[in-house]
Amino acid sequence: MTPLDELNFHHLLCFSIVAREGSVSRGAEVLGLAQPTVSGKLRALEEDLGERLFRRRGRGLELTETGHLVRRYAEDIYALGQELVDAVHGRPSSGPVRFAVGVSDSLPKLTTWKLLEPAFGGPVPLRPIVRVGKTDQLLTELSTHALDLVLADQPIAPGGTVRAFNHLLGETGVTVFAVDALAERFRRGFPRSLDGAPFVLPTANAALRRSIDSWFDSRGFRPVIAAEVEDLALLQLLGAKGIGLFAAPSVVEHSIRQQYQVRVVGRLEDVRERFYAISIDKKLKHPAVVALSQAARTRLFAE
Repeated sequence: MTPLDELNFHHLLCFSIVAREGSVSRGAEVLGLAQPTVSGKLRALEEDLGERLFRRRGRGLELTETGHLVRRYAEDIYALGQELVDAVHGRPSSGPVRFAVGVSDSLPKLTTWKLLEPAFGGPVPLRPIVRVGKTDQLLTELSTHALDLVLADQPIAPGGTVRAFNHLLGETGVTVFAVDALAERFRRGFPRSLDGAPFVLPTANAALRRSIDSWFDSRGFRPVIAAEVEDLALLQLLGAKGIGLFAAPSVVEHSIRQQYQVRVVGRLEDVRERFYAISIDKKLKHPAVVALSQAARTRLFAE
């Protein structure tokens, strides 16, 4: 394998352009080079690294897993190179450090903000790129190095197709909220008052829903399900419109009361919501990930 001081960075640039354009022909056009020249540079880079970077897909090219990794490093290398040129000429840095994070769509948005807050306005300038989606899809992007981190409300299962590591950020109890009229009615005799109470609940794919269902079952309670909503921001909005009671992590209780003008009905202290950072590294390395993890453990979930 080629040592670093012999790595041809022009070959790396050609690779980066072709990866972005999706074909050698379009990459050659952008670079102003002949297609055979570009193809030769790509083959040379693959030989230097000892790995295939592309595979054919129809008329275009598709990055291999190694190709995704190399592309990410190539982007960082050229961003750092631009910073070097800016510094030499006394210009301000061209941009902050890229930080790509995937957020499971089952995470409450207010909790997500609390978790991500350290990535904004910290000592190291960052450019957060936030993707919201299904956890499985986000984990696939994590495995190809398109994401630095995935935030989720449940750990990745052992033996899965994606090799990654769980980092518990913290846990919190769950609070039940409602508009004034419902809160006044169901605070009396809480939690037994929840038997038969109207609830706006998350859909079954959310860890919070499974925890609440288990809590109800253990007590023999049967709530009236007024609505099941996948998007938790919409769920909370429906609760704020009086459709039913709703539950959310106690760690954002104050924010929910302020934002939605609702009252606390009661707290389900023995129902726990856990939040995880999932990375491909056993030990967290990215400065933003380390800052996020430390803030969650020392401030957000310190109680």
